[in-house]
Amino acid sequence: MPKKAVVFMRYGPYRSLNLTVEHRTFRLQGMLNVLQRAGHRVILQKIKDWDALELIVNGEVVFQCKISSLEFGGDGKLDPLCEQAKLAVLHAY
Repeated sequence: MPKKAVVFMRYGPYRSLNLTVEHRTFRLQGMLNVLQRAGHRVILQKIKDWDALELIVNGEVVFQCKISSLEFGGDGKLDPLCEQAKLAVLHAY
């Protein structure tokens, strides 16, 4: 895969601190930072799937996880899911 890929980050609503269910990007910041630092262009897309995060490269889902599994805030360097996602994008076809 080229080092500079277009990555569609599809994310669903989730509950934060037992408040209302909404589409939020707070937990996505680390993943966004890691992918953008690696040279990828990230496009955010809202979906209806509850607590879902998908990374799509060339029409193929290359990584999936629950949004609630990501670390809140930060730059993503210490979040193992961000590293897994970066490698999945790198090895996408």
